[in-house]
Amino acid sequence: DNIFSCSSALIRHMEIHTGEKPYQCSECDKDFLSNYHLKVHMRIHTREKSYQCSQCDKDFLDDVRLKIHMRIHTREKTYQCSQCDKTFLHNISLKNHTRIHTGEKPYQCSQCENAFSNIRILKRHMRIHTGEKPYQCGQCKNAFSNIRALKLHMRIHTGEKPYQCGQCDKAFPYKRDLINHMRFYHEGLPYQCSLCDKAFLGIFNLKHHMEIHTEEKPYQCGHCNTKFLRKAYLILHMKTHAGEHSYQCSLCSKKIPR
Repeated sequence: DNIFSCSSALIRHMEIHTGEKPYQCSECDKDFLSNYHLKVHMRIHTREKSYQCSQCDKDFLDDVRLKIHMRIHTREKTYQCSQCDKTFLHNISLKNHTRIHTGEKPYQCSQCENAFSNIRILKRHMRIHTGEKPYQCGQCKNAFSNIRALKLHMRIHTGEKPYQCGQCDKAFPYKRDLINHMRFYHEGLPYQCSLCDKAFLGIFNLKHHMEIHTEEKPYQCGHCNTKFLRKAYLILHMKTHAGEHSYQCSLCSKKIPR
């Protein structure tokens, strides 16, 4: 029932149905429905980027890409999760996040039974099977499967020591080194549980531990009303309702019987 005010508009509309793409790129074999789309495409060849960010020096091929980029500066997060209060800069980030709530894992590993909520995690997982280590240290011959491992390794070369002891002037490149230092030289860790003999490096860890004593169990099973301290415990419990008889590691194909 579409009605058009002029013949040119009708012709353009009909091209959608016929599949005709009369505008051809002179640099490559691509064809386009409209002259506008051809002009946008031509910027790839000419490297013309006429849409410039007013906050930084970046240029973009079109206004759509510029608008998406501007969210970095404005911190505008227009995509709201309907299940929780988290917001996101991009729609794809929201889609990946919602799979936490739905449990959907559409990205299946071809080498084992593991599945993942987004393609990035699957690619990282695949390096376990391929042995690929794409993150090469520029200072030595070491290579790593993920960027976080490389960043941690680089502290050896840079001398960076972000973990400062609160009792003396010692600092350490890794958290485990600080924990060991506190135990050996400062009579243990600074945050002591008042109900047992356990101690912790940070207040957050102590609060996490205190849940055991308070018996607060915020994660409840929807099938049998059993409550759990941790979300991970609830997920494991839910497998009993699903009829699963083993727990599978999310990093490899190993299964642990119940």
